[in-house]
Amino acid sequence: MKIRELFQENKTVMSLEVFPPKKESGLETIYDTLQALGSLAPDFVSITYGAGGSGGCNQTLELAATIKERYGIEPLHHLTCVNNGTEDLSELLAGMKAADVKNILALRGDLPETGAPREDFCYAKDLVAAIKRDPDFCVGAACYPEGHISQAEDQENYQHLLEKEQAGADFFISQLFFDNDCFYRMVEEARKAGVTKPLVAGIMPILSKAQVQKMIFMCGSSLPSKLIKLIHRYGDNPQDLQKASLEYAWQQLGDLVAHGVDGVHLYTMNRPEIALQTFDYLRGGSL
Repeated sequence: MKIRELFQENKTVMSLEVFPPKKESGLETIYDTLQALGSLAPDFVSITYGAGGSGGCNQTLELAATIKERYGIEPLHHLTCVNNGTEDLSELLAGMKAADVKNILALRGDLPETGAPREDFCYAKDLVAAIKRDPDFCVGAACYPEGHISQAEDQENYQHLLEKEQAGADFFISQLFFDNDCFYRMVEEARKAGVTKPLVAGIMPILSKAQVQKMIFMCGSSLPSKLIKLIHRYGDNPQDLQKASLEYAWQQLGDLVAHGVDGVHLYTMNRPEIALQTFDYLRGGSL
């Protein structure tokens, strides 16, 4: 199934993200996680391409194929500009076709810690356009509720979204955010700019103070005063912070679903218990 077809079913699409294990760990270390997540029957599962520009494409494809074959769930394979040239892309797409993996999230990607990034595709829109030359693939792209951290002007954000759509993007998944008004504002302005494709809200529960600091500086996401007070209150007690932050994320998700967003995407951090509790809440459980 092409993921774009899910958005035609008149429902809130619910999805998850996982990442391959570290290079020194075998793929078998994530199978228990996949088993737990597979039991939730999300509409699709995205698999990252390696943090910090480190690659990891073989593991990404192997995980994507496993998710589809074992659990019958549609995988969304991340691909980045900084790791791939034109020849790399052709080889990767051939491998995905052979594994019947035809949904891709096209991203610019984090710059590598060492060495120079590949330059065949300067921006995500260029990678989108290259992939969409093959009509067999469905391609998603990223959107930014508070603008990309490198953008000075908000209007650039919506123009770049439109350019990705014009290049062939079938849907968008947002960077994490902690204030739903930021997402609603982005949707409104994106529609005004001419963007018509589905816009999916990406939510990441906070599990530690260190995680918050990392996300703020990497993504430029702002913290509402309510969340700041929550972190201040529970910051020295990881267990209480996780519980309170998870409830905060649930409230975000509940509000998003009530507002009729196109989809919600949970950044699981490979923590199946987080996903299990969250999907239970979304499907009728309670706080």
